[in-house]
Amino acid sequence: MKIETDWHIHSHNSFDEASMSMAEIVKAVSSKGIRQFGVTDHLNTRINIPDIEASRREYLENRVDGFHFGVEVSCVSVWEIEQIKKGGYEKAVCGIREGGPVWADMTVDITQQDIENLGIEYVIGGTHWPLYVPWERNALIMDYHRQNMFLATHPLIMIVAHPWWFHSKYWGKYVDRFEPWFNDFNVIPKSMHEEFADAIIENKKVVEINLHAIILNWGYPEGFKYQYLGYLSFLKSRGVRFSIGSDCHQSYNMAG
Repeated sequence: MKIETDWHIHSHNSFDEASMSMAEIVKAVSSKGIRQFGVTDHLNTRINIPDIEASRREYLENRVDGFHFGVEVSCVSVWEIEQIKKGGYEKAVCGIREGGPVWADMTVDITQQDIENLGIEYVIGGTHWPLYVPWERNALIMDYHRQNMFLATHPLIMIVAHPWWFHSKYWGKYVDRFEPWFNDFNVIPKSMHEEFADAIIENKKVVEINLHAIILNWGYPEGFKYQYLGYLSFLKSRGVRFSIGSDCHQSYNMAG
């Protein structure tokens, strides 16, 4: 299959390890035959707004046909947003990842007014971390499912990013005891996949096939990847539409 679109690319304006300039992105994607693509730098909380403002300025300086301006938001807790508003968390670029209430109420820290002010064409929403639940397999599965469902039904989200991706920064907290779903993706109840697919269809959302974070992730077991492809096939059989996202950060290479 020839890939001609990429709706998930990060520039050096992202808070994380991303390092590509907009000019580098434009040059690289054209060399790979990508016709439609978008930059989607991270917006976890309002602490990241200056990053998105800088991203927008650089995007406008390098805009070409087929280049779009998006943003990637994270599912965060209402509790942490309220804490950040009180001040003292200026360096919490990922929000507040510990200390919140178990099964915290969820939100995304972006508004329709933000979208209009920043010229954002589309919003990707991702489940990026547990929301204060116990480090136990069933709890993590339930928490990730409820986050995915929240994003699938949120009116501002257009694309649900990399469902069931799990950040390697958390592996050390549990890897000696269990794996959330890498050793057997089938531990996730099929009913959750069915509920998610139904919500995506009903709310007219798109699910992302993420290349670098999942399909080409060298740290993920091969068996998991095959099972994950089966999961995507199941979603397709239910009528789910997909987008392709490379999730490139340091360099642009669709092949890994």
